Amino acid sequence: NADNKVAIAKAGAISPLVELLTTGTAVAKEKTAVALSNLAVQNADNKVAIAKAGAIPPLVELLTTGTAGAKEKAARALWNLAFGNS
Repeated sequence: NADNKVAIAKAGAISPLVELLTTGTAVAKEKTAVALSNLAVQNADNKVAIAKAGAIPPLVELLTTGTAGAKEKAARALWNLAFGNS
């Protein structure tokens, strides 16, 4: 839901989610990648906010060191951050 994506970002959820990418358990990191991926889809402002919050380096780290599932979720998040809304 587009309105919920905006509300979640405005409530300040992006920074804590990005922090979970580095401090959370393996399961939390995977779920966080999904959450960030979903927040980025078709929302240019969230894409910028996610990148500015520092999500790209830990997503790349997850892509290289995570479980198979986490790697897939990190790749999807990076794809959504890079795709469209130019």
